[in-house]
Amino acid sequence: MDGAGGRGEQGRRGRRAAASRSRGAARGAARSPSRNRAVGSRQGAAAAATPRASQKVGSTARRGRPARPASSGGSPSAGGREVPPAAPAVPRRRAPAQRSRTEVPDGAVAAAPLRRSAPVAGALRMREVLSQLSLDRQDVSEASALVNRVVSQLVQAIRSRDSSFSTIERRSAGSYYEHVKISEPNEFDIMLVMPVQRLQLDECDDTGAYFYLTFKRKPRENYLLKFLDEEEKLSAFKMIDALRDIIKREVRNIRSVQVTVERKKAGSPAITLQIRNPPADISVDIILTLEVQQSWPRSTQNGLKIEPWLGRKVRRQFRYKPLYLVAKQNKKEKVPRGNTWRISFSHIEKAMMNNHGSSKKCCEADGPRCCRKGCLKLMKYLLERLKMKHKKELEKFCSYHVKTAFFHMCVNYPNDTDWSLGNLDSCFQRYLTYFLNCLQRSQLPHFFIPQYNLLSLVDRTSSNFLSRQINYQWNNGFPIFQEKP
Repeated sequence: MDGAGGRGEQGRRGRRAAASRSRGAARGAARSPSRNRAVGSRQGAAAAATPRASQKVGSTARRGRPARPASSGGSPSAGGREVPPAAPAVPRRRAPAQRSRTEVPDGAVAAAPLRRSAPVAGALRMREVLSQLSLDRQDVSEASALVNRVVSQLVQAIRSRDSSFSTIERRSAGSYYEHVKISEPNEFDIMLVMPVQRLQLDECDDTGAYFYLTFKRKPRENYLLKFLDEEEKLSAFKMIDALRDIIKREVRNIRSVQVTVERKKAGSPAITLQIRNPPADISVDIILTLEVQQSWPRSTQNGLKIEPWLGRKVRRQFRYKPLYLVAKQNKKEKVPRGNTWRISFSHIEKAMMNNHGSSKKCCEADGPRCCRKGCLKLMKYLLERLKMKHKKELEKFCSYHVKTAFFHMCVNYPNDTDWSLGNLDSCFQRYLTYFLNCLQRSQLPHFFIPQYNLLSLVDRTSSNFLSRQINYQWNNGFPIFQEKP
């Protein structure tokens, strides 16, 4: 009796082991493209054609009442009863591999599928390109020291020569001070900030970015009255011209280095200096900026949506900061009058760039590092190289377009883990996809003024041209990064 029971148990174990081996063999046939492909497919088809029979045999055996075999292929067991043969195993086929898709934020249009390079090879190539964009520390130190020396002398002269500008303060801005400058330390932006009180801001168009400035009542600073035009508006042209004259006179007194003042650029708010510094010159943009201690305009109410990224508290702190206005001509005006001012958020942008992590320790010495700035540098470099090759077609594009897209991406993907340093290649591709969507729709909202579309002045032909160029570079592994400038 014990022996019969043992043989019955061994028989059941043997059947289970045989079934397992059958399933393993079927899986192996299904996996291998060269081993038993035809056999595996025929077995799968036969098993799929008779599902009811397989279920009946299996369920009857589980109830302990084995069904009578249809043929003599069974094997004897204890008690003389025959055990039905095991049902043919159904090969388990692997599901087809899913194509990886780049996430697209809500409201964006997915770009056309693009051919991608191998992730590891692509990541190594992007890291190599990024390392080449790093600035040499000694070059940076020498260039910044030279710029500081020249600008300090100019600021002292401006304060002493004209009482209208006696209260100006120097503020640094731009990519160099945001630590996203690429290639060479040859461009600097310096803001000369001038505090003004009791200004009335009136929008001059539908962008919400350009304003006419008038005084709510007679200003305490009587010296500003000479800068009013015939409509009692504060004239940007008059103030820039007065500042330019002082700088041109003082430049002649700089003996330690050769400095020249460039000619006026139409619509530019900057006074550009060229500092001779072989083997390359250094360009310094001096920007007159009015600082107004009052609430931000209504057009900014729905902008700066950084709550998912930097938090509600940081947004509130930013909105309490002063309002900056720069002398910028509105290109939509048919007859330029020189009395329009544009809101500037360069001080807020600098703060966001230098404290860009959702965690406080992001990119600090003892904290995890992200690839946010690396992606921005790569995008700036891509646009810069494309503009060098296609100056006429891409003249309306600038680095501020890709910088604005970058801020939107930081909000769409707010966590530091979304920008892991090891995922540089995939993060850069995700950034490219978003920018291509903006070009496709000709829609890139200003980060602080959502109603202001930065691509409104860019024609569809130019947007399509840039989109084609980026797609070509992406599909071919960015050959432009390997070309010599």
